[in-house]
Amino acid sequence: MAVPVRLPARTAGKSRQGTGTRRPRALLVGGGLGLVLCAVAVVHLGMGSSGVGIADVVAVLTGGGTAHAEDILLGSRLPRTVTGLVVGIAVGVSGVLVQGATRNPLAAPDTLGVNAGAYFAVVLVAYTGLDLGPVPSGAAAFAGGLLAIGIVYLLSSGGVLTPGRVLLAGATVALAGTAAAEFLQMLDVEATRGLFFWGNGTLMQSDLQRPLITGAVVLAVACAAPLLARPLDLLALGDETASAMGVRVERIRPAAFLLAVLLSATAVSLAGPIGFIGLIAPVIVRTLGIRAHALLIPMAGVLACAVLLGADALSQVIVPPSAVYTSEIPVGVVTALVGGPVFMLLARRISTGDADTGAAVAVSGRRRAPAYAVVLGGGLAVLALAMVVSLRLGDVQIGYGQILSALTGVTDPVTESIVSYRLPRILVAALAGAALAVAGAAVQAVVRNPLAEPGLIGVTAGASLGAVTVIVAVPAAPAVALPAAAGIGGVLMLFVVVLIARGPRRAGVRPGLDPTRVVLVGLGAAATAMSLVNILVVSSQMNISAALSWLAGSTYGRDYDALGWLAVPAVVALLLVVAARPVNLLALGDELPRALGLELGRARLLVLGAGAVLAAGTAAAVGAVGFVGLVAPHLARRLVGNNGARMMPMAAILGALLVVTADAIGRWLLAPTEIPVGIVTALLGAPYLVWLLRRTKSSDGAM
Repeated sequence: MAVPVRLPARTAGKSRQGTGTRRPRALLVGGGLGLVLCAVAVVHLGMGSSGVGIADVVAVLTGGGTAHAEDILLGSRLPRTVTGLVVGIAVGVSGVLVQGATRNPLAAPDTLGVNAGAYFAVVLVAYTGLDLGPVPSGAAAFAGGLLAIGIVYLLSSGGVLTPGRVLLAGATVALAGTAAAEFLQMLDVEATRGLFFWGNGTLMQSDLQRPLITGAVVLAVACAAPLLARPLDLLALGDETASAMGVRVERIRPAAFLLAVLLSATAVSLAGPIGFIGLIAPVIVRTLGIRAHALLIPMAGVLACAVLLGADALSQVIVPPSAVYTSEIPVGVVTALVGGPVFMLLARRISTGDADTGAAVAVSGRRRAPAYAVVLGGGLAVLALAMVVSLRLGDVQIGYGQILSALTGVTDPVTESIVSYRLPRILVAALAGAALAVAGAAVQAVVRNPLAEPGLIGVTAGASLGAVTVIVAVPAAPAVALPAAAGIGGVLMLFVVVLIARGPRRAGVRPGLDPTRVVLVGLGAAATAMSLVNILVVSSQMNISAALSWLAGSTYGRDYDALGWLAVPAVVALLLVVAARPVNLLALGDELPRALGLELGRARLLVLGAGAVLAAGTAAAVGAVGFVGLVAPHLARRLVGNNGARMMPMAAILGALLVVTADAIGRWLLAPTEIPVGIVTALLGAPYLVWLLRRTKSSDGAM
């Protein structure tokens, strides 16, 4: 899975130096990183709510100190710090191995789905009720991570192998694994209790036994990594050059992946999935001039330890441990807050090769030409049927005759109350799905990438951040402030993503909009925004279960007032259908729309703004519901073609059908417990995205 990344000329030139790192620089950098780690570790040991500070810790470490301070240090502080050291070494070394094997600075176990696969495996074991020790639990996580990297390889092995394609495949697997883990948690809350905070990464441990056992495994695997140092140095020159110099590429790359997955899975089994550390540590060490893997591997491990312990200390500063706060910020949230912007900047610098040739995944139009009225009418009929069936399903099921009687006003009070409760939420689900589908079609037209779903490019996360900010900062704000804040947050996030994705100016010329880079930058933006949301939720002591339900996307308790929140998105969707011609032209690139008289900058601005308003307004009403803006427009194109005047109404119907169906499944499957509609759409949409990526086989990426 070699993925050469085209970097700016200055960076590319430096990368060819290979093992030419000067020894004085290596000693200076290595010594500096060691001192930084020692200082951060001491500070980390001094963090806590028991009144034992850094001075007390230093006193204990130097042979003095009180018995109370020693008990606190050995009982709670030291296990947490040792966990940070073990996990830091594991993720730092695994990041170097993955980046060396793929020749991609954006590659890491978390960005390639390994962490999500391991997380799902651990949750699955907890769901079955098995109580595994550290080593068997690590083996289960290893199996899940290995399965994830195997799926990524299968998804990215067909057609042209580009950085964008591999990272999109990794993001797909990560989304699918996370959604499946959340689904299992909803199936059995008791068996998986406590896994949410662990699922965001935490260094908390009850004793030293588990960190020490896991640390022994990590140390053994990490000691084997330097054996791949010279082959990885040569692999950086390209597969053909490396093969000519005696490297068995077909063996070295799988070996690097195997060690990386084993390290990452072991870390996940101990502390949960902690993202971005394995990405930024090797990048920073390379920036310091260390490029030979014999030095890069240990130094990245040391730096990862320092960054992880620093992030955990920062989480305790943001929400100080005390009896007042019943929850703490998981360290994975802080690493995402730091790593998300780094990922965005790295994505801004790389060249995916799609700016000129088109997106990494392209979508063809219809292959047959059924009558548009027939297709549209059939879609409406299926949607109506789905809404009627949805009225029946729930913790109390009712018959079709009772539904008809309730709708005509002739029924018993119990049936009437059930229908009056379910009908508005079904209407909200339908309208929200329609708005999300049109939003996806609009954004995809501008960035020319059918994977540019609002949830994948940060719009939904930005809307969530805006809404939660209002809830936390102004709890007495009027109801209209929530959708307004969500709309502003979504619009701002989209424009930030597009601005960064355009890349830096070269020779005074701003490059074109790379469609794959937009999605990559959006993934980093979404991670950053959601980390801020989690910090706000925990620090303000919000009702975490209710907040998580909303963030996962839920129509629970929605009434006719929520339909008013969707009025503006509905109007914007109609305007986009009316303005179908400019939307169609935007999908054709830059030159042809200009030749036909379209003011490209203004058109892009208006269409992007409209898509952001649609997605953000919907998020304010039903929370973060993903994949609808990806699946519905794609199916609509295959049914009625690429003409926006036909495609967007059809996409709206399909989006409404998808969300109504997801809402019905969520109410019926575990009744009376409800599964958030966003989790159901992710479980339905992620396999569809897998299928979409796998179908791209030709050299130009078209299906």
